[in-house]
Amino acid sequence: MNTKQLRRKILDLAIRGKLVPQDPADEPASILLERIRAEKESLVKEGKIKRSRKDNAIIRGDDKLRYEQLPPGWAWCRLGDICDSVLGKMLDAQKNKGEYKPYLRNINVRWGDFELNDLLEMRFENDENERYAVKQGDLVICEGGEPGRCAVWKYADVDMRFQKALHRVRPLCNIYPEYLCFIIRRYAQTDFLENYFTGSTIKHLTGQALATLPVPLPPLAEQHRIVAAIESALTVIDEIERNKTDLQIAVTAAKQKILSLAIRGKLVPQDPTDEAASVLLERIRAERETLIKAGKIKRDKKDSAIIKSDDNSFYEKIDGTSVCIDEQIPFNLPSAWVWARLSDVAKIVMGQSPSGESVTQNSTGIEFHQGKIFFTDRFLAHSGQYTNSGKIAKKDSILLCVRAPVGIVNITNRKIAIGRGLCALSPLGNISVEFLFNWLTAFQSSFIAQATGSTFVAITSDVVQRQLVPIPPLAEQQRIVTATEAAFEQLNMITEKLNS
Repeated sequence: MNTKQLRRKILDLAIRGKLVPQDPADEPASILLERIRAEKESLVKEGKIKRSRKDNAIIRGDDKLRYEQLPPGWAWCRLGDICDSVLGKMLDAQKNKGEYKPYLRNINVRWGDFELNDLLEMRFENDENERYAVKQGDLVICEGGEPGRCAVWKYADVDMRFQKALHRVRPLCNIYPEYLCFIIRRYAQTDFLENYFTGSTIKHLTGQALATLPVPLPPLAEQHRIVAAIESALTVIDEIERNKTDLQIAVTAAKQKILSLAIRGKLVPQDPTDEAASVLLERIRAERETLIKAGKIKRDKKDSAIIKSDDNSFYEKIDGTSVCIDEQIPFNLPSAWVWARLSDVAKIVMGQSPSGESVTQNSTGIEFHQGKIFFTDRFLAHSGQYTNSGKIAKKDSILLCVRAPVGIVNITNRKIAIGRGLCALSPLGNISVEFLFNWLTAFQSSFIAQATGSTFVAITSDVVQRQLVPIPPLAEQQRIVTATEAAFEQLNMITEKLNS
């Protein structure tokens, strides 16, 4: 269920008069408009508001007006016809000498609500207190930032002011502010509201443009019925989204559980006829020795072998010296499995950032990636950046983030250049890319735990190389990959249905 589209549909039906039935006993909006005109005239004579410079009467055929047909009893008007609007004050700490008052800024306004945990205070002159006060029932609308973002002030006991970049819109004759807020929200969901913005680079919604915004005005009683229906429907949608979020969390947890079972040898049954993983490691050592002699990789200074002794303790032999590493072993493995360092089963290439001037957008050189910006859930997307230098990750490598955020992985299906934020791992000994991808995903928390740094956490090449990984027999690896992909496919189908 696409809840975003459902929200839009509800608001669209509301402002077209199709969400709730009309009541012929309701006082028509045309009479309401006459009362508003009389109230405005009275407020103008009292000096409480200024007379509008323009006649905002709706003219049929207005090229900006999309919603022509309205139900009986409704009427078209402009926002300026039915509200008094004031733009906030540009604050000057040196000039102002009045009483300190909290005030709203653009960042405090959310769609339909306010964030009041980050309020500032400023002095307001005595004669400004009323002009820049926000009262219960006022509509507060962003002039810039995200022009049109708005919410209704519902607090009767909070003494509040508002800054420039916000419009305070005060409805007249008991016009329901929540209804006006929903209209603007619906306009913002399309490109309609953008017709009223000014500015090319930075968009603004000026007071003059705001006043001309067309409003499909229902009778007062129907405004209340519409708002009640919208809020009821949105409450149901919110509940659906909470359930979706809970289910998505459950899906993520299920995937983590599957990988947890996999790395412990509990996802698929063992086959006693499988070639032991220790034999696989011997072949990989021979393969690594061949690559070293060919000059394709360097010999690891901490080249090691992990052995399980007769007393079930684990020892790591480095340069002829054996050290017990029982405290590093996180869990027990099936008998045909072995523990190894990541550098024992994969060729590791740490990224190196090229000079800034060598990275271009003109498709010359080799595609360049610095971090996880173009990561997807599995396969690396194209960056559109290229370089002629840097370290190379070959096709079918696993890319591992080694700088914040640490431990996230992706697969590259093409040769690329990598910067310092990444390292590339190419599996040895016919270990599949999919197997290594799943294994590294399962050990993300281990990489995070070993990260260091205050501003930008990172893991070193030594951390990557020394990461302990459990290695099953090659045949069992394939069974694990098949079982994992089948389970993930079912879980992904659930997620797709949630978002459809």
